[in-house]
Amino acid sequence: MKVPLADLQAQYLALKGEIDAAIVAVIESGSFIDGEKVQRLEREIAAFCGARFGVGVASGTDALVLSLVACGIGVGDEVITTPFTFGATTEAIALVGAIPVYVDLDLCTFNLDTSRIEQAITPRTRAILPVDLFGQMADRAVLSDICHRHGLRLINDSAQSIGATQNGQPIAVTGDTTTLSFYPTKNLGAYGDGGMVLTNDEEIAARLRSLHAHGQSSYAHHERIGYCSRLDTVQAVVLLAKLPHLTEANDHRRRNAARYNEMLADLSGSELALPGCEKGSHHIYHQYTLRHTRRDELQIFLKQHEIDSKVFYPLPMHLQPAYAYLGYQEGDFPIAERVAKEVLSIPIFPEMSDAQQKFVAETLHLFSL
Repeated sequence: MKVPLADLQAQYLALKGEIDAAIVAVIESGSFIDGEKVQRLEREIAAFCGARFGVGVASGTDALVLSLVACGIGVGDEVITTPFTFGATTEAIALVGAIPVYVDLDLCTFNLDTSRIEQAITPRTRAILPVDLFGQMADRAVLSDICHRHGLRLINDSAQSIGATQNGQPIAVTGDTTTLSFYPTKNLGAYGDGGMVLTNDEEIAARLRSLHAHGQSSYAHHERIGYCSRLDTVQAVVLLAKLPHLTEANDHRRRNAARYNEMLADLSGSELALPGCEKGSHHIYHQYTLRHTRRDELQIFLKQHEIDSKVFYPLPMHLQPAYAYLGYQEGDFPIAERVAKEVLSIPIFPEMSDAQQKFVAETLHLFSL
């Protein structure tokens, strides 16, 4: 039995009629950039995530870059973040001329260990940029308190967590900005690149609107140096078609996670660790990520049984060649380094059948014999 890591074709077929009609309507209208559909998506996503304002941009990476610029982060400023995530987070910090400063992880959640943050703050620190990894929010209450006491910006990288909540609050209630990615494999995915910045600050929202359209205040009037980073209307209508189904899809992911937790409970121990979920956290399982001390052997075994899996992420950011100039060494962040050697994400997509999930669990048991 073949089990993919995701099934975008099944997702499309479930909404084919609505999506096809919406795309054709955009083509026939001749309106491909911004416009009413993009504005509607901005309003609906903002409301869904607990924010006053949403600004569509060209990608999740651009959402991070524009957030940093809109929050006044620039050359020489230090931004505290995680070494264990996709490269876009560190990349965005570097692209605005700021300095990434890493803090190690919580082994249970893979998110920033908030107890380590204050010892990393210096007079040059201007912001904290946590990542809601794999669909679980970083600790917003503690992060907000630290930022408030030290006068720092809080920029949430929520590319993987749309629909998650923490103590009943959605992702964008707290923080100066919250960024989203609509990359096709995300829980809410477009048919190409796309992203959004969410904020409750009207001034930041106005700066973002200027920044994402060449720094304009009105047509051909440039108040600042900006970017060409607008959300295509085609992507907006795809996302508008999918958004009403997002909560149900996330619930399916959570159901699948609960089933894995039950079926794999007897394997949890010295070799294998199941994903952790903090009390009060509504995890939406963008990925279901195990840790296994024989990770590479397990991945090969799963592939032999036609089960897809993926390592997110095999090399922490502080050890990446592109960021060698930061001066970090192996051993600086031992938990991140350990996790990178042990993590493996297995299929959890919403359209996954019970038979497929049972087969994955049985194969994991077979590997452990």
